[in-house]
Amino acid sequence: MGTAAWITRIKSIKHGAWLGALLSLGVGAGLHASTSQSIENDAHKRFDQTARTVQSILDGRIKTFADLLRGTSSLFLAGEEVSRDEFRRYVAGRDLPHQFPAIETINFARSITDAERSGSEARMLQNIDGRGRSARIVPEGRRPEYTVLTFVEPVTAQAEQIGIDLQARPGVASTLANSRDTGEVSTSSVRVKVASKPSGLGMRMPVYRPFMPLQDVSQRRAAYLGSVGIEFSADRLAQAALDNMPKNATRLVISDMSPLEDSGADPSASRRTVYFDNRPGAAPDERVEFRALLPVGVGGRGWDIDFSVDKRSMYSSIDSALPWVAMLAGMIGTALLYALFQTLSSSRRRAIGLAEEMAGELRASEVKLQKTNDNLRRLAAHAESIKESERKRIAREIHDDLGQNLLALRIEVDLLASRTNGLHPRLRTRARWMLDQIDATIKSVRQIINDLRPNVLDLGLTAAVDWQIAEFQRRTGLACELVSHNLDLHVSDRCATTLFRILQESLTNVSRHARATAVRVELAVDPDSIWMTVSDNGIGLIQTGGQKPGSFGLVGIEERVRILGGRCLITSGPDRGTTVYVSIPAASNLLSVAPVLVPEYLAEAGPDRMWRLPQEIS
Repeated sequence: MGTAAWITRIKSIKHGAWLGALLSLGVGAGLHASTSQSIENDAHKRFDQTARTVQSILDGRIKTFADLLRGTSSLFLAGEEVSRDEFRRYVAGRDLPHQFPAIETINFARSITDAERSGSEARMLQNIDGRGRSARIVPEGRRPEYTVLTFVEPVTAQAEQIGIDLQARPGVASTLANSRDTGEVSTSSVRVKVASKPSGLGMRMPVYRPFMPLQDVSQRRAAYLGSVGIEFSADRLAQAALDNMPKNATRLVISDMSPLEDSGADPSASRRTVYFDNRPGAAPDERVEFRALLPVGVGGRGWDIDFSVDKRSMYSSIDSALPWVAMLAGMIGTALLYALFQTLSSSRRRAIGLAEEMAGELRASEVKLQKTNDNLRRLAAHAESIKESERKRIAREIHDDLGQNLLALRIEVDLLASRTNGLHPRLRTRARWMLDQIDATIKSVRQIINDLRPNVLDLGLTAAVDWQIAEFQRRTGLACELVSHNLDLHVSDRCATTLFRILQESLTNVSRHARATAVRVELAVDPDSIWMTVSDNGIGLIQTGGQKPGSFGLVGIEERVRILGGRCLITSGPDRGTTVYVSIPAASNLLSVAPVLVPEYLAEAGPDRMWRLPQEIS
């Protein structure tokens, strides 16, 4: 028996050891993967910031180029005719080699029509190199409109471009037309030649004749003079963004979609044209590289940059070792926790069993307590019913027996007083005194009967409430208003007695404790419930953290309502009065509702004659 137990225990230990080893390995692998992913995410965020920085640098450079174009276009606002010398001095003043090292040339292209070609050709294209030779517009051929490069500075870099008609190329013509009609900067969509390199890019801005309106497309076309442009090196532009980047781990490609200019090509067809690539021929690999495709240019128009960086260059030496450290820590920590778990598992199971046993006992106690509360509530309801029945019986017996006897005695004494009138003065005086005592006793008996069971309850709930309010005003002198919405409510005797007793208790509390000057009672019915509110403008309830010893008024009100399945809400605030709201289900308690016939003189008085409580009562 002992040997079998030891064998079972050893098997359990071996099973637990294998389970703990697998769990530790799984946690370690998970931590390794999550840490690697977290490090890669952080590296990717750094890459995104770097890519945004590169984009910002390129956007900033291109913005300065656009500002230079705006300054150059303002040269033509002083007058439509600008000489070559003026243009040359303006460009020389910009100090391009030092201020704008990426810009190769600044040029101006004039827009002319075919009718203006023969008379303007020599005037626009003379003095190309200062020796006074003239040239012709190229390419040859007649076209309705031309946009001819007239000024190119420095002229030594691009002298062969003077005279070129930019509109001869369909893609450029479309871009120039859009720029002319919108007044916005345009970027080159076809490759241009900068000095001896074919990797240049261009930007152009429309120039309009001075003092002419430019509100719509037709006005801009009428005022169109030509366009100023710059040609800059994509290599130099990109070098500004790559200066602080690892050379062998970073790749930057500048490209855009250029229209196809073949004679038979679709005008809307385009292709991807690469202007700069610091690592041509390298194939992108998303497994080992971070990559971002971002636009650069002016107002969202320009070129696309494909920026990629080797992931390893974004990691530090700590980042490479951290996943393995996390894996080792996870395995060791999991093994220790698993051993602790195995040690404490039996104690935990016992604790859970004890807790479940205690929870079961607690639930059983709660059920018993609820059952006891239900029994107490039913007992209270039965006691209340017996008390009201006994009150009614006592009131009826007092009325039938004592009341009748007192009435017969009064008749006899009244006869005695009448027959002794003039014959026995002293006896008659004594009889009259007895008659007054009998009248006082009858009045006291009537008050006792009303306290036990007011007969006015037989006339309906509204009449009983109205009578109680009148008695309260007569007894206390406080202003008291009843709002019954002109409805005569007839409810079950149990409901009427409950609401009447609640009203009595509430008015008693007002007269004893509230220090109020006015009371408002509202009695109404809706499809679901019969409800009553008693509000005063007194000092409110005193918050003492518990009810006063021996005081059960509010508790009695709540219990009376609960017995009938209703609800009670008591609200109060310092110097804001107190409001008692009770609601009783109408389905089993409401017998009938009838409108009250209001006398004509009260109906004509209107609602303004009715007293209202201040709004401070909550």
